Amino acid sequence: RLYIEDTETKPEVALEKLISLQAKGVKAVVGPMASSEILKIKEFADSNKIIIISQSSTSPGLAIPGDYIYRFVPTDIYQGKIAPAYAKALGVTHMILVYLANPWGDGLAAEIKENAKKHGIEIVDELRIPETAPDYSAEVASLASKVNELVGKGISPEKIMVVLITYGEAVTFFHSAREYDVLWRVKWFGSDGTAFEYGLQEDPKVAEFVTTVGFPSPIAAPIGDNYIGIMKQVKERIGRTPEPYAYNSYDAIWVIALSILMTGKYDGETIRSVIPEVLKIYYGVSGYIKLNENGDRIGERYWIVTLSKTPEGYEWILVAIYDCIADKVELL
Repeated sequence: RLYIEDTETKPEVALEKLISLQAKGVKAVVGPMASSEILKIKEFADSNKIIIISQSSTSPGLAIPGDYIYRFVPTDIYQGKIAPAYAKALGVTHMILVYLANPWGDGLAAEIKENAKKHGIEIVDELRIPETAPDYSAEVASLASKVNELVGKGISPEKIMVVLITYGEAVTFFHSAREYDVLWRVKWFGSDGTAFEYGLQEDPKVAEFVTTVGFPSPIAAPIGDNYIGIMKQVKERIGRTPEPYAYNSYDAIWVIALSILMTGKYDGETIRSVIPEVLKIYYGVSGYIKLNENGDRIGERYWIVTLSKTPEGYEWILVAIYDCIADKVELL
């Protein structure tokens, strides 16, 4: 039997839901999405031998061998290289980081800072912002002030990049950002938290801002040969293109099912013991799933997508590809 629960990407809710599922006899779970949720449920999952396969948790801080947590997505040791490489390709010299005050935001920001140094890009400011705030006007005012300060020193706005690391909070943030002329003139860059974010294309004022300034956002790309077929089926049902992490969820369900079929047992410890064998023969819609010693996916390729205005409305389009093996951004 398949149970579906909404954690609202809130750590406390995620733990409540997992405790409830465990009471129903659940031994394997797909999700939750956020690294903050994984951090909250990890101790309970490990102690009760519940398999957790997250489709989208990327914090490097959760890369721990021997636990019951698997992640069918690469960690941010890969994503953290993309913004600096992309910025370098555009001639950016100064970068400002704006990120959520949670394990994911902190971890990704740290990776970006480290890689920016390697590209000779100066991190001139950091803004650590709260999750799901009703308003970010104070934070945006601080950002605009810093950008104006840089411009006043003779740095061209086109040499400045703001990296925004949020989920749907970007919609609220951009509502305030669009009120400052200087923030229309700098370059912006997002993360996997904003790639394919539906709210950005549904809000007309925000969509106008994003398509004008450009807001490329990276996300680990599916590389399976048959993901297009699945994508079309889902799009027909929900009316929009599913985000790439949906394919990881699809594959996670299949891997759990095949593990149960292979062993004839529904038991967390047994499933964990056979997952490596299942992955040797399973080719999913997201491609082959190769895990490292921490149970996290080894990165291969990222899409970099941005919002574009079309006759039908606003759509996400592919503008670049990041090759993890070559550590190179290819602009399309």
